[in-house]
Amino acid sequence: MPDKIEITGLREFQAALRQVDADLPKQLRVAQNEAMGLIIDYASAHMPSVKGAARASLKGRSTQREAKIGLGGRKAPYAPWLDFGGQGRIKGRPAPRPFIREGRYVYKGLRVKRDDITKILTDGLTALAASAGLEIT
Repeated sequence: MPDKIEITGLREFQAALRQVDADLPKQLRVAQNEAMGLIIDYASAHMPSVKGAARASLKGRSTQREAKIGLGGRKAPYAPWLDFGGQGRIKGRPAPRPFIREGRYVYKGLRVKRDDITKILTDGLTALAASAGLEIT
């Protein structure tokens, strides 16, 4: 995988939140969704567009421990080709595009916005711990 952000101790933090209130771990998604929004905004602003289907296909999915961004789908099956490149000129597809393993938009957004994402996650998790009455060290 080209790039990702891992939070050490997230499983233990989730368990501590669950001991305080069973609904608190659900709030972990709030900070993750906000951080994902930064990446989606970056990728969407830089992705080429004719009708906007590829940009609209950028969707975030999160759980309490994980956040992912997907692109493509039925309305924009070419979106991964836009981001990573690959073979073309297969019936109904455009010309070949140089393959870039690191991607042009989504993973680049993660790299460019990494500091902002780290701050959002740190602030969000710290605020959640404080609201749960957990000691922050």
